[in-house]
Amino acid sequence: MTSSNSDSFNVLIAGGGVAALEAALALRELAGDRVHTTLLAPEAEFVYRPMKVLEPFVAFSDARRYSLEAIARDIGAELRRDAFKRLEPDRRVVHSELGVQLEYDAVLLALGAIARPRFEYALTLDDHGLGEQLQGLIEALERGRIHRLAFVIPGPRSWPLPIYELALLTARRAYETGTEVSITLVTPEDAPLAIFGTQASDAVERLLDEHHIRTITSAYCETPRPGLLSIHPGARELRVDRIVALPELFGPDTPGVPKSVADGFISVDAFGRVPSVERVFAAGDITDFRVKHGGIAAQQADAAAEAISALAGAPVEPRPFAPVIHGILLGRTKPLYLSAQVIGGHWSTTDVGDTSTSSLTTKIAAKYLAPYLSTHDRVGGSAT
Repeated sequence: MTSSNSDSFNVLIAGGGVAALEAALALRELAGDRVHTTLLAPEAEFVYRPMKVLEPFVAFSDARRYSLEAIARDIGAELRRDAFKRLEPDRRVVHSELGVQLEYDAVLLALGAIARPRFEYALTLDDHGLGEQLQGLIEALERGRIHRLAFVIPGPRSWPLPIYELALLTARRAYETGTEVSITLVTPEDAPLAIFGTQASDAVERLLDEHHIRTITSAYCETPRPGLLSIHPGARELRVDRIVALPELFGPDTPGVPKSVADGFISVDAFGRVPSVERVFAAGDITDFRVKHGGIAAQQADAAAEAISALAGAPVEPRPFAPVIHGILLGRTKPLYLSAQVIGGHWSTTDVGDTSTSSLTTKIAAKYLAPYLSTHDRVGGSAT
């Protein structure tokens, strides 16, 4: 049995992604020495994944990588290179994959989602190796071996923006190399990037039209054989040379954590608390919030960190999660900045244009993590 620090309020954060790091940074800012934070993560690095869409198209482009050990050292947290196995909430213990029992006063589950291929006859995107995945596709396109290409979003529980970026970037590459290609984007959304509201969706639709990308909305697909998309409703068929698809997302296996929704995701309240278990929180893609995005994960982490800080005795008045979604769409001459917030249960567009009207101009809009990474990018700090 391992207790991180008997003199402090022990917070265990399971995960090493956006939600985990944002929560750790928020706890340092809000609670200071009142808490001892342990990061439980199997990875050695945090990878800034949103920029990986550029890797197949821009020479020498590579997503930034940050050492988790260095980040933990910078913020006074403890890093354990291990993974979550199961929760024993009655004893306030997390069991790790390496057989360690970790006691906690509060635990935040930020394990992310599990990505799985939806289609048998499609190239399913994996942002761990996107450049390598698409290198052959782009080379075949440039050599005129691909004339019909489909980009597909398999279901509503995803972050759809990268597939739009890849479609736009591919169309631009085809134009620059004088290659004739027909590109179709198939999505279950009612309109392109509908999560940002009508104004933004109309702007994205015009952008797709300008790049001669056909869009089929409110559509679900199957791939009965190579090169064939069966589209429903309407029993339509689309024949293409290649199919590129986003993966389907599922919640990870978390024994001991109550779940009330399908696909393994965890329900939480507005403060990130998991119902029916004390001092257990969750944030990010592991939750059942339908938009899977780093900025949303960070906002959930902030709400949970405030609630945890208050539990630790910090002078903090926890604020509920009030989602505001920011997106930067790459693929045209200038990025397109998109922003929306929830009003009355619906997404309402607040910003769309060539410049951001907010102070958040990074791909992952995170209150604490974004400035931390920006500082290290500028000065070449120890986390790089």
